[in-house]
Amino acid sequence: MQASFDATGEVLVVTGGANGIGAALAQAYADAGGTAVVFDVTSGQPHPRVQEYRVDVSDRDAVHAAVARVLAEHGRIDALVAGAAVQPRCDVVDMDPEQWRRTLAVNLDGVVWSAQAVLPGMIARRSGAILVFASGLATAGRAQASAYAASKGALIAFAKSLAAEVAEHRIRVNTVFPGVVDTPQFQQANPTGGEREHWARATGIGAPADVVGPLMFLLSPAATMTGSTLTRDRAYPRSEAQ
Repeated sequence: MQASFDATGEVLVVTGGANGIGAALAQAYADAGGTAVVFDVTSGQPHPRVQEYRVDVSDRDAVHAAVARVLAEHGRIDALVAGAAVQPRCDVVDMDPEQWRRTLAVNLDGVVWSAQAVLPGMIARRSGAILVFASGLATAGRAQASAYAASKGALIAFAKSLAAEVAEHRIRVNTVFPGVVDTPQFQQANPTGGEREHWARATGIGAPADVVGPLMFLLSPAATMTGSTLTRDRAYPRSEAQ
């Protein structure tokens, strides 16, 4: 991908960036001259300018320690993209309490702890961008996805409230609905051919790289907006996108 803006000297933290959309974004940010630091519980195949920290974002102390490490090494964090999430499939009547708590701990608490850790530096510099990954399931719902949908619905309210809270410091907080994207999480949640065919017909299935452009825009100075939601409803069929 050709870089659409200059991130030279800037530092991005991406939670859940070892694969999928987060990994594609981290590499694009590095290609634009910035440094991307991934927080994840797994490892990917990083770009030379992408660093990986093994972090469970549900652990507040671990998140704050990782952010302190980034600041010690790079001196700043200009942007946070909160993408770490789990998506269990289960009927409500069968849901284990630990499964419910784990989903909210990663998907919701992980965003709160990450934002909490990076905000002091952004407030001191009076600049910064935070992107939160929500989901169309937050408003549409889906059978066997209640925990995931609930966590994403809560994130919409959290992001809008945070945007109002930090606007005076010139920090932008926006939410993204990436749409249906062929990530490992999507593959795990939609394992059968029939389910994939449904999404292919209904919305199209995008690739992680397809989401990078909108995300790069929201991280750039061109995105003079906060408290907003960017929704990518549908993917072009691959034959049309090429």
